[in-house]
Amino acid sequence: MLEAFIAPRAVAVIGASRDPLKLGYGVLSNIIKSGFKGKIFPINPNATEILGLKCYPSILSVPDEIDLAVIVIPAPFVLQAAEECGKKGVKGLIVISAGFKEVGKEGLEREKELVEIARRYGMRILGPNVLGLIDTVIPLNASFAASMALPGSIAFMSQSGALCTSVLDMSLTEGIGFSRFVSLGNKADLNEVDFLELWEEDPNTRVIAAYLEGVVNGPRFLEVARRVTRSKPIIAIKAGTTGAGAKAVSSHTGTLAGSEKAYEAAFKQTGIIRARSVQDLFDLAVGFARQPLLEKNAIVIITNAGGPGIMAVDACERLGLGVASLSHETIAFLKEHLPPAASVLNPVDVLGDALADRYALALEAVLKDPNVGGVLVILTPQVMTQIEETAKVVGEIASRYSKPVLASFMGRATVEKGARILREYRIPNYEVPERAVAVFKAMWEYREWLGRPIPEPPTFEFDVEKIRETIAQAREEKRLLLGDSEARAILEACGIKGPRTALARTPEEAVAIAEEIGFPVAMKIASPDIIHKTDIGGVRLNIQSPSEVRDAFDLLIYRATRYMPDATIWGCQVQQMVKGGKEVIVGMSRDPQFGPLVMFGLGGIYVEILKDVSFRIAPISRKEAEEMIEEVKSIQLLKGVRGEPPRDLKAVVDVILRVAKLVVDFPEIVEMDINPLMVLEEGKGAMAVDVRITLSP
Repeated sequence: MLEAFIAPRAVAVIGASRDPLKLGYGVLSNIIKSGFKGKIFPINPNATEILGLKCYPSILSVPDEIDLAVIVIPAPFVLQAAEECGKKGVKGLIVISAGFKEVGKEGLEREKELVEIARRYGMRILGPNVLGLIDTVIPLNASFAASMALPGSIAFMSQSGALCTSVLDMSLTEGIGFSRFVSLGNKADLNEVDFLELWEEDPNTRVIAAYLEGVVNGPRFLEVARRVTRSKPIIAIKAGTTGAGAKAVSSHTGTLAGSEKAYEAAFKQTGIIRARSVQDLFDLAVGFARQPLLEKNAIVIITNAGGPGIMAVDACERLGLGVASLSHETIAFLKEHLPPAASVLNPVDVLGDALADRYALALEAVLKDPNVGGVLVILTPQVMTQIEETAKVVGEIASRYSKPVLASFMGRATVEKGARILREYRIPNYEVPERAVAVFKAMWEYREWLGRPIPEPPTFEFDVEKIRETIAQAREEKRLLLGDSEARAILEACGIKGPRTALARTPEEAVAIAEEIGFPVAMKIASPDIIHKTDIGGVRLNIQSPSEVRDAFDLLIYRATRYMPDATIWGCQVQQMVKGGKEVIVGMSRDPQFGPLVMFGLGGIYVEILKDVSFRIAPISRKEAEEMIEEVKSIQLLKGVRGEPPRDLKAVVDVILRVAKLVVDFPEIVEMDINPLMVLEEGKGAMAVDVRITLSP
């Protein structure tokens, strides 16, 4: 389907120019210089020859078939050019031209027309508003980048063309190569998912790296990314994670930026490795592209300086990366062959006067050790240090083993020749040990991801008709907010337990209900229009007697009618008091890109002030629900501290899973909070004390 972009036989440049200062000249020149082996056709009605190639007034006047057309003309003329490409039978368009949805309503309409033309003729579009496409496999440089990418095994895509040029320039200095290099732009047609699928089976691509400002189709992205990461790692930067950043994204490419929490959850649930900076992206992509994965969470550090070795161990500790314990045989060997002052534990300190042969001896010994998963070789340039010779022996020895070896030849000017030799042996080199440790950590997390079973959401039997009836009743009354009794009915239909509750319309009914439930009770104002009941004093707790029930009923009704005179008042909910539980919250909001985003956290100040919460996108598996609970920092309060009994975490998992299924099955639910969910002692379950549900318009 996308053959025109990865194996074109002929390329046309619409808007080719004789002026070296114009994009049309730069793009045509890049295609020629890249060594493209197919036919190249410049299109310009005002020229007969450009850069030694015959020029045609229109793509329709070219006698040969054309697979790919690169459009570099002002936006108002792009639609006509696209129409002519369709008539010519072109299958792929790279629309470099800007002036589409990123500039406002007029541009958006133009972009829609462009897509309609492409669909009419069966063409696919990259762009508009892109840098272009660079492919070192074809090879082809159909872009206005200043340079051609080096060949390599990293496929890179970016929604920012300017970032592409910066990444490309940095890669030339660092000696980092790419298989494919794509600017996505406005993603009017082709988007990140299309290229994930395209590169999934690409034998020339070992790692996929991406800069994303947003995704077009969240559910499809989740499905494809989850599948692709099973065969090769995806490393991504997500921009627009702050309020200001999200606003900038919208004005940049017209993309709706999804919430930061949704993306964090999406990456976790699909195995995508998240980079926090361009430097991270390079570090991780190079590590994964050049070295095998860790098979064991156990790292050995070899160093010629104590301080950097300690820094590396500290970094391992902070990131939860294992520091290997060497076998007795390895320790004995190192003791025998290293100087008496050397450290033969981990880190292995070969001392500041270490020559290349001492590094070689230590590296070979630890790579043979079955307790070792990977090795970090640290070198600091000292008077005796053989930088180039050490780089060579590290490369030669590492090539004989299937364990990953990373290097940190610390510095720049002095170690540059050594770093270049390491690159020749495909050993990634990092200026400081912490960066190398972060790569090992990502490798181990990816290895764990590959070992995880494909998640399967559990099935539950719900009273679907009851849920439909409750929602339909609210719809009929043109209400988006469900009252407490309605929301509670939905929970009961899902099998989520709550305290005994009943609606009282009069003080007398309230007393009768309280006596049936048993004192003490709680009372809440019952109204579909009053969601935050405590804000108006609409909740009373620990009511001990019939007289207190009557007083509470009158007071709650009074407060409701005073503070919200237009609200519909159904009466008061009388509810069993739940004692001895820990408050947690289980909620859901519907993300515009990914759908239902399920939340878990401890209640009270933990959610309101500390924001100690975790998220996943529904549907979710039991394992994912358990991970949500483990992620909150205050989890020990549920596991039992200072003599307190542990709480029923299995019951919490069950509630999370039932809420996740409910909001998937009923997409009209856009927000939902069970707050608090009272978690009782282990084995005694959990009670949904208060619940709020909001429907879509």
